[in-house]
Formats: sequence, C-alpha cells, structure tokens
Amino acid sequence: MFKKLTKFITNQGDQSADLVPVESLADNENFGLLCLLRRKPKTMFHPSPYYKRTGFRLLDVLVPEGDEKSTESLQTMRDGEGSTVFTLTKCTTDHVDGDVSFSVSPVSMEIKGKTSLSTEFSIKPQKKYILMESLEGLRRERRINMDHSFIQQLQRTHFNLYVVHETLEASEEITYKESSKADGSFKTKVYATLCTQGITERKQSIVIPKGCVLAFRPIQIIIRDGAWGPLQGKLGEVMGEVTINCRVFSELSSHLLPVFLNAIKAVMRDRNLFQELSEKLESVVVETDVYELKTESQDLKDLLSLLKESSRDLCVQLAEAITYSLDALAELLEDQLPLLLKSLEGKIVSQQLKLVANLLEHDLEQAQKPFQVDAKLLSFPGEEEQRLTVALVRLSGVELQEDGSALPVEQCLPAVAALYVVLCVLNLLSGPA
Repeated sequence: MFKKLTKFITNQGDQSADLVPVESLADNENFGLLCLLRRKPKTMFHPSPYYKRTGFRLLDVLVPEGDEKSTESLQTMRDGEGSTVFTLTKCTTDHVDGDVSFSVSPVSMEIKGKTSLSTEFSIKPQKKYILMESLEGLRRERRINMDHSFIQQLQRTHFNLYVVHETLEASEEITYKESSKADGSFKTKVYATLCTQGITERKQSIVIPKGCVLAFRPIQIIIRDGAWGPLQGKLGEVMGEVTINCRVFSELSSHLLPVFLNAIKAVMRDRNLFQELSEKLESVVVETDVYELKTESQDLKDLLSLLKESSRDLCVQLAEAITYSLDALAELLEDQLPLLLKSLEGKIVSQQLKLVANLLEHDLEQAQKPFQVDAKLLSFPGEEEQRLTVALVRLSGVELQEDGSALPVEQCLPAVAALYVVLCVLNLLSGPA
C-alpha cells in the first residue's frame, strides 16, 4: 500500500519525474536529507532508478571539524533551508459488473459478479531541500574522511555514491485506506446442480506519520583524495570533474598562477610543446620516484622547475590537474586554440565560461532541437569579442544567434564539455580580474 501511495504522489506532484518514491514505510528514514545511497542497475522488472540505502549520511563520512561544532547543529542549519507544501486528495470508487456463461457437454457453467474498489486519502506533502550553495559551502569547509570504513569499502567496490538533497515528506499524520468488495454467484451443472453465492470484503489502512519521507531526489557525488563534489545534470557533472581534478589550482598563491598559465598558453601555440609536456607529466603520475623534469624549452622551464621543487604529493596533484587540462584541450579543434588565446587577451574568458555553462544546462544530446540561452551572456564590450565567442561555440557544435537562440548539432555534448573545462582552467589560472 505504501509503495502504491508514494508512486501516485510522485506521478501527480512531480511532473519532472526526478523524484524517486520510497518503497517501504519502515525504510523511509534512510532516504532523508543528506543520506548517502548507492544506485543499483536497471533491470527488466525494475526499469526506473533504484537506490539502496547505505546507513550513512554525508556528515558521517566528513572529516570532523576542529572547533568541535556538533554535526547535529550543522545538520539543522542545512536541512531547513527551504520547503513548500501542497495538497493531494484522492477518493475513488470503481464498480465492475459482469457475467459469463458457457456450456461444454456434459458441463454447463454460469458466473455472475460485482466488484467495487475504493481508495481514500488526503495528504499535504512538504518539499524540503538543501540549497546547492549550501552544499557547495559544505564541500569547501569539510573534506571526506578517506580512513572511514565505508569510504574505503566504496573505493574497493567502485560503486557510484549519491546524496539526497531534496525530499517530499508528510507534513502531518495521515491515514491511507483501501477497500475492496466482491459479490458473486457461481452455478454449475454436472449431472447434478450446484449453486453458491458469496460476498468477500477486504479493508486495509496504514498510518503515515508526520515527517515520513515519501520520495527523494538524489545527486551523485564524486570523491578523490578527500575532495568531493556534487554532480547535477550535465553541467553538474562537468563542474564536479573540474572541482575534483583542478582543486589544486585554486589553492595556488597568486604569484604562481602565471607560471601555469604561460605554460598552458605555450602548448596551445605549439603542438610539439604540448606533446613534450604531456609525456613528462605522465611520467610524474605513473612513476613512483623516478621522473625527468628537464627541458630545453624556455616556455616550459619555469613550470617544470616548480614541479621539481615541490613535494612528491603536491607534484603529483599538480601534474594530474595539468594532465586533465591538456586532455580537455586535446578534444578541441585546432581552430579554437587561437580564438581562446585572443579571449585571454581580451579578458572575456569569464563571460564565455558563463555562456558555455548556460549551454550545458540544456539538453545538448537532442540534435537540431533549438533552445534559448540568456541573451545577456552574448552581450560583449565589442562586436569583435561577440563574433569571436560565437565562432568559438560554433566550432564546438552549437549555433548561436544574437537573440540567444541556440541550435545544437549531432553529438556536440563532449565538445561543449571540453570547451567548458578549458575555459574554467584558463579562468582559474588568470586569477582575479
């Protein structure tokens, strides 16, 4: 009964179909805000998303805070960010009348019957959620405890991890009732006559307590070396990747940022330097102790010297971040690289980043399906900067018009995602405007 109720509520109250109904009343507390879940693969008999509880909440696996602030107080601050209430009412009664008769010598049979089904409830689900800004703030404040037994198990099994950031809860106690009644007669003749009549009636009801979680919306989180990030839609996935892979860039002092930016600009101009830097960084990541960081290139010398002077752990983190950036650059077309260099000179990378982020908020996998972006993001200081940006985006597979209309071509999502990563890295390394 509970499963039938929650499915009805999500179908009626959430047209986006993102909310997942809770299937067991006894298990509802394991799908509350900040609960951690694992996603099970779809099957023929369970084609919708299926999530399994872990018994842990996000706060359970974060490194404890130094000021000994209780997790309960932190939880309270996060859980009550906002809520909405709406009312769903259902009161139905269905009647079915029918009779069947047939004869197969020497047997004749006649069946008559009436059936009625009724359902009755009125519920006010309350939607609660955690603002993404709050989740992002928590990400900056607290790292994942990589020594936690559950996290270690997760690393071994490679399960995807999800956190509940929105729930639909009962705002008050309700009673859900179902009843069925069957009235029928059965008559058969086999040399002798047998007649029976009967009435079958069945009533069921369950009490849904106040605060019971009826449905939830999860988002995936990724974990790497203690850093973590939420993934929400295609933009969220790319943002999560950049957060994890390039986190070390945001921790660099301002006087070191130009060293990395100059090296990236150099490899964008020279394919041979790109190949040289890629090979040297690969040796840093793969080799445990021995790697070569010498170069004849003046453009790469400062960067490699800096890596050589860094601790082993920091060197590997920086090498991985640069390698991730180079991998994204490798996905771009050659014609896009000079456009990006001009964008750096014109100091319009940050606005281009916002524009491409806006593109990723739409369904780019639906080729030739037009959509609208924020036209303000296409407003640049000069016509040249606007033409440059439109050309840059077009090469990634999206046609843009001045009024903000956009048309994606086939399979443009990977190219737009790569462009977003490159713009994000360039924006990080450019430092404050």
